[in-house]
Amino acid sequence: MTEDEKKIRDSFNDKNWADIRSNDSWSIFKIMGEFVNGYEHFAKIGPCVSIFGSARTKPDHKYYKMATETAYLLTQKGYGVITGGGPGIMEAANKGASAGDGRSAGCNIELEFEQDANKYIDKDKLVTFNYFFVRKVMFMKYSQGFVVFPGGFGTFDELFEAMTLIQTKKIAKFPIVLINRSYWTGLFKWIEDVMLDQEHNIAAEDLNLYNIVDTPAEAAKIIDDFYKTYKLQPNF
Repeated sequence: MTEDEKKIRDSFNDKNWADIRSNDSWSIFKIMGEFVNGYEHFAKIGPCVSIFGSARTKPDHKYYKMATETAYLLTQKGYGVITGGGPGIMEAANKGASAGDGRSAGCNIELEFEQDANKYIDKDKLVTFNYFFVRKVMFMKYSQGFVVFPGGFGTFDELFEAMTLIQTKKIAKFPIVLINRSYWTGLFKWIEDVMLDQEHNIAAEDLNLYNIVDTPAEAAKIIDDFYKTYKLQPNF
């Protein structure tokens, strides 16, 4: 036991300290259970594209309508759709996949303010997770592409994790498409001007990890064209 652990232990009685250590150990089994459940649900799902974006986007917003159209177009090209299972862009994408008679999967997450799964997910393709990191593994493992709409911290988290894993060759390369130039251009101009040119924190070829477009048709075409060149295969 380290000195820091001893100090922490001394601030609790022996029973509480034992409970803390025990809870840490048992959490491993909960994590394993989430992985097993996710793998069993998605192992035979077939080629899919994950669609991300804000949970706050309303049905009358142009991004909602574009996400619905994007998902529909992807199903017509033979891809299923995976989302985070909730409202907003996630709901829109599952709605489009369902309208296209395609596979419509959801990786929902338990949150304090309760994120209910949307009604457009296939009943046998909905899994609810407690751990964000387990949920993100499912996106990476079972997606052959990412389409990313404007969103918040969670959207950026998923986007940059995918880019990092592809950059470091921890997963197979797949297409990442960002929709709406006016939202994304400022961020990626900073990446090019500062992160690349000024600070040299990435390589020039890293700029090829993503595509920025304005329409659902462009997004679907980039993904489909990619797999006319590269064979579809598992990411892990």
